[in-house]
Amino acid sequence: MKEVFIMKQKFIFLSILAGLLVFSCFMALSAAPVAAQQAERSVESRWGASNISELYYINVPIEKVYPYRLGYVVLFRKGNNELGRAYIPYDWFKVNVKKAELVQLGDGPMWPSMSVFYKEGAFHAVRLYVAKRTSHLTWGNIPSNVNLDDRFQNVESIDLGFSSDQ
Repeated sequence: MKEVFIMKQKFIFLSILAGLLVFSCFMALSAAPVAAQQAERSVESRWGASNISELYYINVPIEKVYPYRLGYVVLFRKGNNELGRAYIPYDWFKVNVKKAELVQLGDGPMWPSMSVFYKEGAFHAVRLYVAKRTSHLTWGNIPSNVNLDDRFQNVESIDLGFSSDQ
């Protein structure tokens, strides 16, 4: 009889413990969305819904950078082993234009690369991370008899050729 009483007490104790565990899990899972909503409201109340930036970037590896008299020709890797080509006019690097930035770095595995920035879905700016040494194998030369002037005229953006940009 005493064994039955002890078994009932253990069963009650384990039932209460299981109930507390289920309740704790439920509370923990429901707290994250509430915290996220509060954080979102806090950002909107502080900055206003219209001031939240729609800025994002896409980073692509560069194969070669070719300096040309009107700008840089950049060969970059697309997702499926294809190469894309971007024409970046020197005018974009001027302080008053601020559409491009050249970041020269020492040798490393993370560059050369190109970050293309978009704001509210439209091209905003580009940043080239390149080797400082122009003797690095990622720097190339365009022969002097090649004329690419027309490729640099009226360049407004960079098309990475991904389906989300088209």
